[in-house]
Amino acid sequence: MLRDDRDRAIAVLSDHFAQDHLDVDEFERRVTAAHNAQTGDELVALTRDLPASNLPATVAKVEQALVPQAEVRPKQTMIALLSGAERKGHWLSPRKLRVWTLMGGAELDFRQARLPAGVTEVVVFVLMGGVHIIVPPGLAVDVGGMAIMGGFEHMQRAPLEADAGRPLLRVHGLCMMGGVSVETRLPGESQRDARKRRRREQKEERKQLRGRND
Repeated sequence: MLRDDRDRAIAVLSDHFAQDHLDVDEFERRVTAAHNAQTGDELVALTRDLPASNLPATVAKVEQALVPQAEVRPKQTMIALLSGAERKGHWLSPRKLRVWTLMGGAELDFRQARLPAGVTEVVVFVLMGGVHIIVPPGLAVDVGGMAIMGGFEHMQRAPLEADAGRPLLRVHGLCMMGGVSVETRLPGESQRDARKRRRREQKEERKQLRGRND
C-alpha cells in the first residue's frame, strides 16, 4: 500500500538524518518528495543511494496520534502580547488554531501533538513578532501566507490527493514586520541538538569547499 511505503521511506530518511548521512536541506527535499510521491518507485528512488540502514525490515508507521473528532475543539485562540506563548509535548490541537502575536512570540511544536484526521488549520497574525512552528517528518504540511516587511517561510509537503484518514497541517495568515518559520525536527531533538547538527553540516561544507579549491 502506498501509504505504508511512504511511512517506511520517511522513517528510513529520518534514520539517515539522525546519523548525519543527510543534511537539513537534503532531508527536507526528500521528505517533501516522499509526501508528494504517487508511486512506489518514486519512494524507492529517494533511499536507493543511501547506505544500509539499521532500521528493521518492518518500520513502525510514522504518523501523529489521531484523536476522535468528538474530542477535538473546533476553534481556539493563542495570544502573545508583549510576551511569549507555546504549545509542546502531548497537547491536543483544535481543528482551527488562531495565533496572534503583537511584539511577542509563539512556538508550536507538533512533534507529539494529537491531531484529528483531515485538515488542522493554523491561522497566524504577526505584528512585530514571530511564530516558530516545529513539525515531525511524517506530518503532511502545507504552509502559505503573506509577509509585509517580514518573512513567511513556505512549505508544501502534502500529497496531491488529500487522505481523509491522515492529518494535514495547513498554516496561513499575515506577517507584518516579523517572521513565521517552519522547522522539521526529529522527535526528541532539542533546539541545541539542531544547532549542533547545523554547525557540523556547515563545517563539513567548508571542508568540502576547501578541498575543491585546493
